Amino acid sequence: MPHSATTGKHLNRAILLLVAGNFMAIISDVIVKIMGSDAPIFQHIFVRTLVILALLLSLHRQFDWQTPMAGLRFHLLRAFFNFVGMISIITALTLLPLATANAVFYLAPILVMLLAVLMFKERLTRWSVLAVISGFIGVIVILRPVELGWGALAALAGAWSLAFSAVLVRKLPSHQSTVHKLLMSNLLALPLVTACFIWEFVTHETGWHRGAIFAAIGSSVFAMAYSISVLKAYKSVDANQVTSAEYTGLIWAALIGWVWFAEVPDIWFLLGSALIVIPLVLLSIEQNRRLRPLPKP
Repeated sequence: MPHSATTGKHLNRAILLLVAGNFMAIISDVIVKIMGSDAPIFQHIFVRTLVILALLLSLHRQFDWQTPMAGLRFHLLRAFFNFVGMISIITALTLLPLATANAVFYLAPILVMLLAVLMFKERLTRWSVLAVISGFIGVIVILRPVELGWGALAALAGAWSLAFSAVLVRKLPSHQSTVHKLLMSNLLALPLVTACFIWEFVTHETGWHRGAIFAAIGSSVFAMAYSISVLKAYKSVDANQVTSAEYTGLIWAALIGWVWFAEVPDIWFLLGSALIVIPLVLLSIEQNRRLRPLPKP
């Protein structure tokens, strides 16, 4: 089979994996939303962390058994930001429309660009600058400061946490697999998660909440399915070639929110989402164009 045909086959497969993966990620969000804001949040996070760790055991061959604690300081930082991000994301999903919360979460890639400038002295291109400015305007359009509440603040905190967690990956040892990094972020967060769970369990006398437990199991399974699909998608193609497929998650969120929760997207959501996503897609296309090898004379 010609090389171009093989490449095209891998590219199509990667796009399908990302589209399906983002659908599973939204299903995970739907399960959390159904759980409701009255469920004990730390109990949910505690059970979810245990389930994810159990699922990761099936991928133990990808663990770094020789230097498991390499980069410990940055693993700890990622564990903390992932914990804060989980609290924020769960709060946002239970208080905001599904599509609105996810639209704000897409601010994370823009924040990663800004953090890369501060932490790694990277320079923004004109397309990056456009994506940053347009993204911030998009979030303002969606949230509209006059309607800013706990849900919106939680969504913004979630986006910042996702961005910090993502940018810290570059500080981790390059020889460690994504599975090992996922293991460390959950394992190192477990003591803090457990302490918060015990505090909530004792002081609030919540008891075991069936909805929180079932939601934790279901959402973690779909979240892991998303992670695996992303790993497989990026394994055979360059990330810049298929990154735009990640934004189909926003389409899934809008459709499922409309059908399942009767959340009809308004003009502000549509306009703001376009301001966030379109520049990111254009940036991805531009990066792909610049990285494409020139044809031989």
